Parts: sequence; C-alpha cells; structure tokens
Amino acid sequence: MAGVDHLASERSKAQFNVEEMKVVWAGSRHTLEVSDRISRLVASDPAFRKDTRTMLSRKDLFRNTLRKAAYAWKRIIELRLSEEEAAELRFYVDEPAFMDLHWGMFIPTIKGQGTEEQRQKWLPLAYKMKIIGCYAQTELGHGSNVQGLETTATFDPQTDEFIIHSPTLTSSKWWPGGLGKVSTHAVVYARLIIDSQDYGVNGFIVQLRSLDDHLPLPGITIGDIGMKFGSGAYNTMDNGVLRFDHVRIPRDQMLMRVSQVTREGKLVQSNVPWQLVYGTMVYVRQKIVSDASCALSRAVCIATRYSAVRRQFGLQSSGIETQVIDYKTQQSRLFPLLASAYAFRFVGEWLKWLYLDVNQRLQASDFSTLPEAHACTAGLKSLTTSATADGIEECRKLCGGHGYLCSSGLPELFAVYIPACTYEGDNVVLLLQVARFLMKTVSQLGSGKEPVGTTVYMGRVEQLMQCHCAVQKAEDWLKPSVILEAFEARSMRMSVASAQNLAKFDDPEEGFLELSADLVQAAVAHCQLIVVSKFIEKLQQDIPGKGVKGQLEILYNIYALFILHKHLGDFLSSGCITPKQASLANVQLRSLYSQVRPNAIALVDAFNYTDHYLGSVLGRYDGNVYPKLYEEAWKDPLNDSAVPDGYHEYIQPMLKQQLRNARL
Repeated sequence: MAGVDHLASERSKAQFNVEEMKVVWAGSRHTLEVSDRISRLVASDPAFRKDTRTMLSRKDLFRNTLRKAAYAWKRIIELRLSEEEAAELRFYVDEPAFMDLHWGMFIPTIKGQGTEEQRQKWLPLAYKMKIIGCYAQTELGHGSNVQGLETTATFDPQTDEFIIHSPTLTSSKWWPGGLGKVSTHAVVYARLIIDSQDYGVNGFIVQLRSLDDHLPLPGITIGDIGMKFGSGAYNTMDNGVLRFDHVRIPRDQMLMRVSQVTREGKLVQSNVPWQLVYGTMVYVRQKIVSDASCALSRAVCIATRYSAVRRQFGLQSSGIETQVIDYKTQQSRLFPLLASAYAFRFVGEWLKWLYLDVNQRLQASDFSTLPEAHACTAGLKSLTTSATADGIEECRKLCGGHGYLCSSGLPELFAVYIPACTYEGDNVVLLLQVARFLMKTVSQLGSGKEPVGTTVYMGRVEQLMQCHCAVQKAEDWLKPSVILEAFEARSMRMSVASAQNLAKFDDPEEGFLELSADLVQAAVAHCQLIVVSKFIEKLQQDIPGKGVKGQLEILYNIYALFILHKHLGDFLSSGCITPKQASLANVQLRSLYSQVRPNAIALVDAFNYTDHYLGSVLGRYDGNVYPKLYEEAWKDPLNDSAVPDGYHEYIQPMLKQQLRNARL
C-alpha cells in the first residue's frame, strides 16, 4: 500500500486551497456541485461499468453501448434531471454513442436552422427521444469542402416534394455518428435543385427508418462503415454509410429559417439573415474546445499521479529510488501539458461567452463581429484539438511501458479523442481559414476600418513592428505585459510578412496556395496569442481561495514560456526577442517547473475526476497502482484457462515435432 501513503504525502504539500481551485476549474460553485453529484452517481452505479469494454467483440460492444444509453435515459427520466444535469450524466458515462449526435448536432441544427413551425413539430419529438437523429453532411468523396457535396434534393412541383438522391458512389453519406444502426431521422445536407438550377447546399430533415420495425425505408441503403482505430474506443459509435435512391420527402422538411421554397417552386429569402447559420457552427466549435480541456486534463491527471507513484533509478541512501516526477526531463514534458489543460479550460469559458454574444448580435442583425468570431472559433478548435491529441500520446509515453496497457486508460482515450482533429473541420483547413481572415485584416489596416476582438492588437501595427523586448533578467519574463507584447509582436510580424509575400503574386489564389505552410504558422501564432491573452484576463478576475491565484500565475507563465520555447524560431527570426532573452526564458521555465512540483498532485485533484471517469489503474486517486495492475491482468479472457484454446491443434504438434527432431 506504499502508493496510497505516497499520494497522501503528495497532497499534504499543496500550497493552495484545492477546493477553491475545483471551483475555478468548474467555472462556478453551482457547476462544481452538479458535476460532483452526477459524476458520483454514475461512478456508483454498476450498470455504467466500463473496465471490460476493450475485451468485447464489436457486436457485444455496441449492444452494451445501447444498453447503457437506454439505461442513462431511464435514469434521466426517473430522477427528473434538468437539461444541464442530463448533459453531465451523458458526459460521465464516458462512452461515444448515438446520443452525442442526437443532442449535440441534430437538435441544435433544427433549433438554429428550422422555422418556428419546424421547431414546434420536430423538437418535442427529439427532446422526448421519440425520434433519434443524426447529422448527415460528410460524404465519401467530400468532407471539409461542404460546397462540393454531391447528394441532390430536387424539387418536384407536381407532388410538392423534394427527391433526395445519391447520384454517385462518392455522394454516399459517410461517417455520421449514430447513422449506421440507430438513427430514425437525419439532417441531410444536399444540393437544392429547382427547375434544373443548382442553388447550393441546404439542410433537409429525412426519415431513414420505420418507427414500427426500424427497417430502412424504401430507397434507403444504410449501414455501419466498420471498425475504427482502437479496441473499444470510438467503436461504440455506429458511424454510418447512407445512400438515397430517389427518396421523396415533403417540401416542409427543408430547413427553411433562412431560405424557403414555395409551393410554386420559387426560392425566396426570409427576413432572417443567412448569417444566423453560423451560430450553430460557433456553438459546436466552442463545445469542442471545452471538450479538449477535459480530455487533456484527464490524460494529465493519469500521468501526473502515476509519475508520483512510479520510482526508477537514482537509489538514495535510504534505499528508495527516485520518484519519476522529480526528474527534470519528466517535468519539462508533463508540466506544460498541465498548464495547457488549464489554459484551454479558460479559453473555452471565454468561447462560451463569445457564442452568447455573437448569438445576441445575430438576433439583432448585428454581423460586425461574425467574421472575427468565425475565425476565432475555427482557429481555437484546430489549436486545442491538435495539442490535446499530441498531449494524450505524450502522457502515454510519460507513463512508460505500463502506459501501453489498455488498463492505463490512455490508449483508449487517445483512440476516442483523435477524430476531433478532423470532424467539424480539418485542422489544417481551419487554420487556412484563419489565415485568410488575418490577411484581410492586415490589408485593411490604415483604411479606417479598425480591427476588432482578438485582432484589436493589429491596430498597433507600427508599434508592434518596431518594439523590442525589454527582458534583461530571467524574472522579467514573469511580467504579463512582457509576455503579451512578445506574442503580439510575433503574430503581427508573421502576418505582415505573409501579406507582403502574398502581394508579390499576380494571382492572389496562386500565392495563397504557394505560401500556405507559412500562412498556417501565422494562424497558429495568432491563436496561441488568443489563449495567452485569455489566460491573462482570467488572472485579472477576482479569484478566491488561499494560494489559488498564485498557482494559476505559475501555470500561465509555464504555458506562455513553453510555447515561446517550442516556437523559438518564430520569435527569433521575426526579431521579437534576442537569443540572450530566449536563454533567460528557459532559465525561468526551469524555475517554474520546480514551483509546480509540490502542487502537482493537488492541481490534478482539482479536476475532480472520479476513478470511474478516469478509467485508469495508473491514475487511481489512492495511488494503489501495482496490486490493481496485477489484478486487472487476470481479468483478461485469455486467462480463463491455464491451457489456451488452440493448444492441441497448433502448439502440441509443434512441440512433439521438436522432440522427435531432438532425438535424431
């Protein structure tokens, strides 16, 4: 039980109020209370057990997911949970399932793009789970390029219907979660065709399966696309393939909040601005950023606890080996990820505010902040999901060989999370969208059109192009104003340099393609600046609790200086800092690692994750790792018998053959 005593000792070192840090992480005391109550409710219910998930066949795995989803819905109704509480319960069940797309995409899309009549018709059915929906946009041949989708919706004025059709193999809907085996309905994106004229992509509500026997309706070919990366992982989700053979739907099942097709076959614009469609996109992407902080913090929690339990080398006079977490090589890889988890949490909070602000402005027909908000959410989705996917894998490696076991929780977490780098926009494509926005902003400088929101710093272009970092000693890097100016100057200079290089091309699109790698890096610099600036804004708030703000300041400095270290070439080549100042930043970074070390376990305890949610023997709260690893090994079906299946058919004949050869 040495591990138990060891983590208790680690917790006693905390230099801040852990309970108050839990509130900061959760966002409010109310949110913490709800989260804590629901997570423990799930953890204490054996029906939500998940430790055998990686040992199940695909069919058993999927059936088990259906059972959990149905049971979760039953508990939501029995306990009369609020929408907030129900969302928390689904989160802590921790199993990708059709529910995710029903609540996360199908319902929000109808809310955002349906008319009042359509919302009144479809949402009550969806909220009561009388229909189950998914989001069918991506096709076999097109994902990020939505305008290239091939599925057609042709209006038939004779019957007042749309004919949904898949004209090619590549027009098959491919990947939608919940589509393969469960969904009864889908929001299907197809090209609107009226009188042989193509009016671009629109959304349509299409019933896929009978509500009586669940069989596919006539003209619909539908199924699962097969096993994905990992063991259990995302294979609990029925990602699907869907083809239409001239399927007819009523005209009023086109989502018509923005544009409508009349009975006579005329396309008319409503008085609702088309920009409202972006509200759903902003909502989904801000949710993805929040999910990134959850996934990264989960991996970091596992790696931090295990790094404190694990001892290797460095035998001391007491005969005890050194804790892995005390090695500087471990700290330099682990603590920046810890800081990133907190940084992504806070920028996620800000994105929630941004979504509400943008939505209010859209309702009032104020579109002034929409381009900036679109670029911002696209860039942060890309930045945080890429960093989180890489961070989870780094945490696995930080756990050594045992991190490769499924019982560590890390291989499955990685396999579940990495699709986030692709869905809702490929990460590189999204950064190129950010780059276009930055190039447009730079081109308008000096025109009287002032930059807004996260680009407001570009209004100081002359100052940022000429400023020199004032750092003279390592401690100067602890000043938020110094760090912020360095990040602003780096982003400004990279954007201006890219704009100047683009101007050398006669064809701007040719230039954009040629310089795309540089433009992506300029977009990354801008997005990292956003994270740094929002972390600073968080520190400027009233943060209660003994020592809490001090710990957050340390984490902020680690995040910023680690990014500076990682992208040192950008800072040096653009002249933002000198090599000497870069060296001082590294000195300060090493010092900051030492300051985090006594608080590391308490900082991951503040995530308030139950052992059930973590799903990791290595990340157990009590630190009792090795007995549990040994215990888990014997649960594997291969250990059901001492002599394996196949011994008599394959192993025994080989052994007997070897014995006969030996006698020769």
